[in-house]
Amino acid sequence: MENKRFALLIDADNVSAKYIANILEELSTYGITTYKRIYGDFTSSHANKWRGELLENSVIPVQQFSNTTGKNATDSTLIIDAMDILYAGNVDGFCLVSSDGDFTRLASRLRESGMEVIGMGEEKTPRSFRVACSRFVNLENLGNQEADRDVSEKKDNTIGRDVIYNAITNIITENENAGKRVELASVGNRLVNMYPDFDVRSYGYSLLSKFVEDSGLFILEKNQNVVTLSLKDNEKSREEIKEYIFNVISCSSGKGIGLSELSNLVHGKYSYFNVKDFGYSQFSKFIQSFPMVEIFDDANKRKCARRKK
Repeated sequence: MENKRFALLIDADNVSAKYIANILEELSTYGITTYKRIYGDFTSSHANKWRGELLENSVIPVQQFSNTTGKNATDSTLIIDAMDILYAGNVDGFCLVSSDGDFTRLASRLRESGMEVIGMGEEKTPRSFRVACSRFVNLENLGNQEADRDVSEKKDNTIGRDVIYNAITNIITENENAGKRVELASVGNRLVNMYPDFDVRSYGYSLLSKFVEDSGLFILEKNQNVVTLSLKDNEKSREEIKEYIFNVISCSSGKGIGLSELSNLVHGKYSYFNVKDFGYSQFSKFIQSFPMVEIFDDANKRKCARRKK
């Protein structure tokens, strides 16, 4: 099968030069990059770092003087070039690299013309641009740009895990109702179609299978090279959570463990955990239902749980 041809168009005003090598490497997984252009004012101090990267990576700069024409001229030039490339018919898709929403309409227009549009930008990129693309990649997920960041912390633009897990559950349910087995690969494709910026790297994973497995909601089965998914029995999932909670409390010795800390541990291990699934509106009431556990106030008046003596 012939590789797809992509035009790479970069908005230098809204992307850091440190990402260029990783942008090119990521785009190479989708196809061949036939156009490589970057737009901005390369006489400004802001573009100093870009100037050193352009020759090394064979990226063609398109100069716009910000002191006379302003930022919108950069955007307009990029859009005009994109349409010229589209009508030339020499590419199968575009990669638009920017962290603002100015190119949302462009991404939509290119997709209307049958183009695949890969968007790339930093975490701050507006959702409007993300969903206008066929697929959107957070630049922070590429390489080791933020190796030390806390991926467990939900970013404003990152889709919640519970949303993704619910979507996977619905996909499995649909297929099982139709008597079909659910392949992990097809689930991944559906998720990207539903959420163009879904990327397991945003949650600290390199593999979709591990991301799905760690949810505790699904059973993965491998037959030769095909991985299929099915729903784990809900009752078994609930018993697993209750057993985990009781073990944590038991290991806390007589001092006990704060309910807030305990809640954080449970949500950290089981991101889909919802106390309402157990018939309770409050976490404290749920813990109180454990026959071998008691709740008490410590010296700082914190609500804690410990195993009964």
